[in-house]
Amino acid sequence: MSILLAGNRIGNYKVQHLIKQNEYTETYKVVNENDRAYFLKVYVMKRTPEKLIDPETREVLEIALLRKIQHQNVVSYISHGIIDSELGECQYVVTNYFTGEVLADKIAREGAFNQEKALGIFMEILNGLKALHNANVCHNDITPGNIMLSNAMNGIPELIDMGHASKACKGTIPFDTVDLDPLYCASANSAGIFDERTDVFSAMAVFYTMLTGKAPWVMDFAPTMPFAQKMLKMKRHRLDNPLDVDGLPVDDKIKYIIGKGLSPSILDGYTSVDQLLSELKGEKAEPSSNPGKTGGQAQSSRSENTEREQSKEEDHTALDIVVKKGNGRGFEDIAGMHELKEMLQKKVIFIIQNKELAQEYKLTPPNGMLLYGPPGCGKTFFAEKFAEQTGFSFILIKSSDLASVYIHGSQEKIGKLFKVAEENAPTVLCFDEFDAFVPNRSAPGSSFVAGEVNEFLSQLNDCSKRGIFVVATTNRPDMIDPAVLRTGRLDKHVYVPMPDHQARKEMFAIYLKGRPCDETIDLDAMADLTDGYIASDIAFIVNDTAMTAAFTHAVITQAMLEQTIRDTKPSVSKESLRNYENIRARMEDTERINALPRMGYKK
Repeated sequence: MSILLAGNRIGNYKVQHLIKQNEYTETYKVVNENDRAYFLKVYVMKRTPEKLIDPETREVLEIALLRKIQHQNVVSYISHGIIDSELGECQYVVTNYFTGEVLADKIAREGAFNQEKALGIFMEILNGLKALHNANVCHNDITPGNIMLSNAMNGIPELIDMGHASKACKGTIPFDTVDLDPLYCASANSAGIFDERTDVFSAMAVFYTMLTGKAPWVMDFAPTMPFAQKMLKMKRHRLDNPLDVDGLPVDDKIKYIIGKGLSPSILDGYTSVDQLLSELKGEKAEPSSNPGKTGGQAQSSRSENTEREQSKEEDHTALDIVVKKGNGRGFEDIAGMHELKEMLQKKVIFIIQNKELAQEYKLTPPNGMLLYGPPGCGKTFFAEKFAEQTGFSFILIKSSDLASVYIHGSQEKIGKLFKVAEENAPTVLCFDEFDAFVPNRSAPGSSFVAGEVNEFLSQLNDCSKRGIFVVATTNRPDMIDPAVLRTGRLDKHVYVPMPDHQARKEMFAIYLKGRPCDETIDLDAMADLTDGYIASDIAFIVNDTAMTAAFTHAVITQAMLEQTIRDTKPSVSKESLRNYENIRARMEDTERINALPRMGYKK
């Protein structure tokens, strides 16, 4: 029996009929007052698995994701809310109704596509993935059945079914895998790795299907076989049966890209959507001959540039990193954090900009800094703006990058990373989610990362003398190996708190700047109403309000902002804040102990 019946009203929508249901969700076709059709998906909260719910906000992760991402190639969010039913509290989300067909049906009906048609759809899929990845979210279920060619969007492909979307992860999978299709999953998924690389692999497999009418590798599985076993079986099958791209009806450049993108080893594939798009757009040297049966490795007749690229691909210790130059407004773009700015100005930037004075007084800058605290408070953003303030080079290493690089204990790659930073010195080297890569070696199950942690310790020792300033960000400093946090490695431990009133006021001013706004907006009132909200919450509130205003081509008003604030819960709960304050107290005790003089040394 379904929760809703035909004719029931949910807000401005009237239920027409049930489309599908499972143990904890039901999807309906509903219409608004103008008889325009929409999807309404309802989650029964007491039945919804905990891993599909944000532990802090208690909001269904799929709903939270759809609310925060607005892109033409991602299923369009309309509204959301909460209803009570006989089964207790239910959360729902309303999205555009699909009046077209999914890509899988189109391929089944029309057969294989030519290169131009397939490439056009593929580029749109990649644009949708890029929007998700820019929001630090991976789709994790890219298949021809989850690409909608919607009439409402004039046939523009949209990524649908966000039920498996999550942040990049390794080891512990925060969603059910029983309904994932192994034919389109990356081999790394067998180890619990779901990140940008694996999304790109799946998208590439969809591209191959458009060109051939079938998945790159096809095999059958017993219905009751666990997902991990299916993927191990698929992984072995791929290694034993490399793709023959020679016969594909595409040009040599596309053959090369498919061979590389569908390499059985994810280390040989594309690290990001941007990297793949740049090759598709011809921003890198193209191969002069196809890769044959070698899965993307070049023939001897390739150009010198392509041979160098091939050498990089075959080197499993190669790194794909972007070195940015510190050009920008620096600290001017940061609202609040005045004490942190002042500390860095005095103890780091001053020393760098006054080298003769520093030599006279024998001053050296700190070796590195750990920024910790609640999520969404701007830790990584601060690191980038610090690089701009100093004019340093900036290298950001995200957790998804490091997961694929260090998962097998590749100390050489850590060394290469610091070498690149030294070659571009002075450099701010920023590690995001640092706890994932230097976990406490004494913790159960962490012995396999001891080699990587030891390499990090070696590279961190006095790295400031090599022109490297390390900024590590984390929400869980208590999970980092204590040796990393000692003097001479990450010298400074800085708690980045929730934004205070003045910071929130400045954030509203920054985010509203340049938008069509009512001049009477009271920023102090906005700051008062958002007590307990983090920086990303405020950015979302302003963006969401701007979207509402844009639909009617109106100016942004205070009333609009206030309504969005009422509709947006803070991302960090009060209980979580208390936990962070406890972590802060323990970290400050550790820093105080590290600062005590060591016994046994002469004065």
